[in-house]
Formats: sequence, C-alpha cells, structure tokens
Amino acid sequence: MKKKSKLHRYIVWIGFSCVIILVIFLSSCPRIEPNKQGDPLARVEDMYFYPSDLPNIFYGDISAEDSVKIAKTYIQKWIKNKLLLQKAELNLSDEKQRQVLKRLADTRASLMIYEYQQQMINQKLDTVISQREINEFYNQHFNNFILEKNIIKTLFVQLPINSPNISNVRQWYRSNNSEDLTKLEGYCYQYATKYDYFNENWIPFSVLLNLIPVSVNNHQSYLKYNQHIETSDSLYLYFANIRDYRIKGSNAPVEYINDNIKSIILNNRKIKFLKEIENNIYYDGLSRNKFEIY
Repeated sequence: MKKKSKLHRYIVWIGFSCVIILVIFLSSCPRIEPNKQGDPLARVEDMYFYPSDLPNIFYGDISAEDSVKIAKTYIQKWIKNKLLLQKAELNLSDEKQRQVLKRLADTRASLMIYEYQQQMINQKLDTVISQREINEFYNQHFNNFILEKNIIKTLFVQLPINSPNISNVRQWYRSNNSEDLTKLEGYCYQYATKYDYFNENWIPFSVLLNLIPVSVNNHQSYLKYNQHIETSDSLYLYFANIRDYRIKGSNAPVEYINDNIKSIILNNRKIKFLKEIENNIYYDGLSRNKFEIY
C-alpha cells in the first residue's frame, strides 16, 4: 500500500473542523513568523511551508478528503512559484534583475504615496459643497452640460380599469392646484396600483414610456404635443401629466446634473489639495536643506 503523505496524515489527524478553526484563528490574529508551529508540509531548498501558511481557502461544507485536495493544490502552486523564482534568479541577467527591483521600488513608492494622500484627504479635505457653489460652477460651464437623452418632470398614475370616480382623476391629475393634488394623492393611496411624481425630479422620458402602453416613434414631437397622456389596456388605466421637458441636445437643467457637478467640484478640490501638499512638502524640504539640484 502506498505510504500516506505527511500532509494527508496531518489533515486527517487534526480533522476538518480543526483546520477551519486554525485558519480562522490565524487569519484573525497576527502571525509570529519567526517561530512557525508544527511540522512543515513542504520544502523548497531552505524554504518551508507550514500549516499556518495555508490561507482561508476552506469554504462551505466540504469533506476532509476535499480539504486535503485543496490544500495539496495550494502547496503545489507554492512549490512551483518558488522553483520558478529560483530559475528566474539564476537565468535573468543582472540588468534585468535591476529593472525588476526598480519596478518593485517604484510600485512601493507609488502605493505609499497614494495611501498617504488618501489619509490626508480623509482627514483634512473639506467635502461640503453648497448649492451656491454648484450653481456658480453650472453658470460658468453652462455649455458643457448637454443632454444625451430627453428628460421630463411628470406625475404618473396607474389604476385598475374598474376604479371609481375616474372623472375626478382626470380633473385632478391635470391640475397644478395644491388642493386638487392632495385629493389625487389621497385617492391614489386608496385605489392606485402605481402613483409617482418622482419627487419633482427630472427623469429620462424612457422611464415613463416603460410604464405606459404607448408606442412613440418621435420622442421630441410627442413631448411637444402631449402634455397630458391618458391610455389603457385590458387591466389598467394610465394617466401622466408631463409638467416640463428638455430635449436631447439642449442644455441640462442644473437640478438634473447636481450630483455630477458635486463630483466635479470635489475632484477639483482633491487635485488642488494634493498639489498644495506636494508644494508644501517641497518648500519645507528646500527650507531645511533636505535636497540639492546640481
């Protein structure tokens, strides 16, 4: 009979549940790298792979046999990587190895700088943006905000076909009178399957078209001549009051792009803030004679 491997004896002996406990414990606690515990599971030259080197790769309800297979696959990958690294170190020229080390140093520097910048942004950048700032930015860059789709402000009602007092609904949904709209809202809470005024926000016209059974070929022409829409199918009545609209290719209303402008302003602040940090560090280094330019 083929002698079982050290890995197999280890995992079978400790049991699958203990492996899970070990992995969770090790992943949640700092490892003491100089003092590995237990017998090694693999070796490449003078490098050893210990049970504590296994990552948290045991998910779900898997058997001990499957856990052994997963662990073996991981260890084989570790061995191959170490052997490949040795082969690369032996065969790559000194120049190539210097290039690799330089790339590693550059990558480390970039990551360190990025993490420091993010820390400073989180600690010190003012992220409050007022509506006044948004409006000023919009007015200064008015022609840069062009609509890519038709948008509308609308009120929408969907009622079962046999709903009562439809004549009142026809009056209320067309009205801009606050009393009529209050009556419509109360009626819709009682009878409507859908009622939405979209919080008075701009929405793409396509959103409304997905709610009502109408076919529209020319959106711009339809919006121009159809402020009030009434239609039905076998189950429902549909009412829509298009209170305002903007056509694709025209300037976007500031309310529609509020969030976009906020993002632009905030990004500009970040760029300016990071530039100031960079300059401050530079001039501080200059004043302290930390560097020279030859």
